Amino acid sequence: MAMLTIRNLDDDVKKRLRRRAAKHGCSMEEEARQILRQALSGKTPEKGLASRIHQKVIETTGGLELELPARSQPRAAPDFSGGNA
Repeated sequence: MAMLTIRNLDDDVKKRLRRRAAKHGCSMEEEARQILRQALSGKTPEKGLASRIHQKVIETTGGLELELPARSQPRAAPDFSGGNA
């Protein structure tokens, strides 16, 4: 197997990689391998439910243009300074 050394890696990137690796319960090296594998496989990561529903609506309807209602002024905040208890 080949080895790769990455120089001049931003400290912030390293911290985020370390956190992500800890979240997945693996080393930073293994996390970097998985990220590279995924990025170079040509596959996109699994989308969430809302993204899949959105994509299905776009495919089915060609998209929707909804007319937004005019905004109104919010009601005034209640006044709790009165002496009635």
